[in-house]
Amino acid sequence: MSLLPSPSVTLDVGKKVLKWGKGYAWNPVAFFSRLKNLEDPDATLEGYYVATGDFIKSMDGVLKTIALTPVILPVSRDINDDWGTERETVWGGKIYFFAFDTDLDIMFLSGEEDEDKFGIDFSKNITVNFEIHGEAAIVPDYVKDKTDQQGNLTEKKYDAKNYLLGIRYLTSYDTTYIFEYFRNGQGYTSDEMEDYFTLIEDGYQEYRNSQSMAKISKSRQYGSRFYNRQTVMKDYLYLKVSQKEPFDILYFTPSVTCLYNMNDKSSSIMPQITYTPITNLEFELRTTFFFGKDHTEFGEKINDCKIYTSVKYYF
Repeated sequence: MSLLPSPSVTLDVGKKVLKWGKGYAWNPVAFFSRLKNLEDPDATLEGYYVATGDFIKSMDGVLKTIALTPVILPVSRDINDDWGTERETVWGGKIYFFAFDTDLDIMFLSGEEDEDKFGIDFSKNITVNFEIHGEAAIVPDYVKDKTDQQGNLTEKKYDAKNYLLGIRYLTSYDTTYIFEYFRNGQGYTSDEMEDYFTLIEDGYQEYRNSQSMAKISKSRQYGSRFYNRQTVMKDYLYLKVSQKEPFDILYFTPSVTCLYNMNDKSSSIMPQITYTPITNLEFELRTTFFFGKDHTEFGEKINDCKIYTSVKYYF
């Protein structure tokens, strides 16, 4: 449900996607959103049940616009249970400024059971075809669980700092370049991932020798809770190059995406083609190739490559 008491005030209650952040592949300040799929960052995400609003004020001078967006997110067994099963209320907000031809946001999140989070982002067009953007977020007293090679779990508590810096450039030939660097302060180091991969291999050998499932069970448990997620380590580069309608083929867009893990030197490369012959009908084909040595993020994938194809019709 959406109410507009005045042109500058909007109130929303219900399931909604809150698109916070300026990054394309990552959004460390998107505190009230689900994680993007790095293979398809443009994919529509499911929202959460929230009560929110926008209070906008326009003015003359250097500061052109200011807007306030408060957010209340209830959590229980029956609503927003991704956040937990105990009853609590998560709340936060965002303040938007437009000044010096720059978009700037300041945001925060707080809850009884959730870690407090604070963030800031910006976006600025240097020229008509060249834009820069960035985000930064801090999670005070973040607790990271990590295992050693024997399966002993320990906690490390620190202030996690996540940030992103990127550019978007459109050439005169309709080629779009998107390049981003992401620092995941909540991620694992190469040595910490080495311990986890060693635990898996030792557990397999132990099972072969004695039929013991102790280490295998621990590695499975730790993987599902902590390690088996995208951008699990600390430093990443993302590059996407797309060409609109090459060779005058209407509604046809080929692209190639590269994701590079700077910590363990592994990577993935994804060529993709999209074709929209008529309105609301889309054909898509993409292939993902993984490269990396043993005990690296992409080198330890269960497959060397995968192919995805889809036909989408919107109505």
